[in-house]
Amino acid sequence: MKIAAATADRFVKAPPSEISAVLLYGPDAGLVRERGAHLLNAVVDDPSDPFRVAELTVATLRDDHTRLADEAAAMSLTGGRRVVGIKGATDTISDIIAALLPSISADSALIVIEAADLGPRSKLRKLFEGADNAAAIACYSDDGRAVEAIVHETLSRGNLTISRDALRYLCDNLGGDRLVSRSELEKLVLYMGSDGGEVSLTDAVTCIGDSATMTLDDLAFAAASGDIEHLTRLIDRVRQEGATAIAILRVLARHFQRLHLASGLIAEGKSPDEAMKSLRPPVFFKQATVFRSQCTRWSTNWLETTLDSIGEAEAACKTTGAPTDMICGQLLLRTAVLAQRAGRQASRAG
Repeated sequence: MKIAAATADRFVKAPPSEISAVLLYGPDAGLVRERGAHLLNAVVDDPSDPFRVAELTVATLRDDHTRLADEAAAMSLTGGRRVVGIKGATDTISDIIAALLPSISADSALIVIEAADLGPRSKLRKLFEGADNAAAIACYSDDGRAVEAIVHETLSRGNLTISRDALRYLCDNLGGDRLVSRSELEKLVLYMGSDGGEVSLTDAVTCIGDSATMTLDDLAFAAASGDIEHLTRLIDRVRQEGATAIAILRVLARHFQRLHLASGLIAEGKSPDEAMKSLRPPVFFKQATVFRSQCTRWSTNWLETTLDSIGEAEAACKTTGAPTDMICGQLLLRTAVLAQRAGRQASRAG
């Protein structure tokens, strides 16, 4: 069965007893790991108990096709249901899973399989979505609402509140990887100390401003400025840091949404500086000069066209089965080329 995004977190914290296997997949590797940990903790009291938890590799399954069935049927010496985990799964083990699923029941160990992003044609994904005793859960990068919930949840444990501008800043700069987001927020809690209080925008920028997501922000600025040389270097860097195509596209979309809003304010008669001051969160002071230049470079029509293209690229990443890095890279380069054309047109108009 396919588990809806709205119920996924509840599901992994209390999986139904009739579910014998769960597939966690998607571009957000941190969210895959976090949900895998929730499933493990929901079944066993001590995740380090070797009698209750077994970890298998894809290579092991390929070498010994019966190993997974043996582990699923094994009884715990200390009592209680066992968990069998498989990380880095691909379609190469789909035949093994297909042969096993009909024979396992609620008395068997819970099999938890973690995978990277799987397209809709994936054999493994189709297998789990179509089985009554198995579940497939997609793990995509957190949207603004999910990030906001994580921010409030984490800060509340430190008796902290947060200003509106700081919250918006965090929502704009977190979300590409669930575990990275939590790590950055825990760092913010430590930075604020044990006395509680309110997190200001300055606090958020000071603490989170050096995170990997700022590199994504730089990438969006490079694309919108038409700086192809810098853009290609940043693409290589963010891929090495583990940023997913979906995370990159969403940061790019947020940047162009802000440019579109500023463009509309300028069209209403505000100056570029006044338009930037109206944005929430406000433009980071180190980026203000470049953002101002982009406001005058891009027309409203071209901004709308680019936003449509970004949306189409994200949909293609999720549905076509084509390599997501290729889709994202092509979109970034097309955006930079369009930015150069927009700059030349703006120069002629000026």
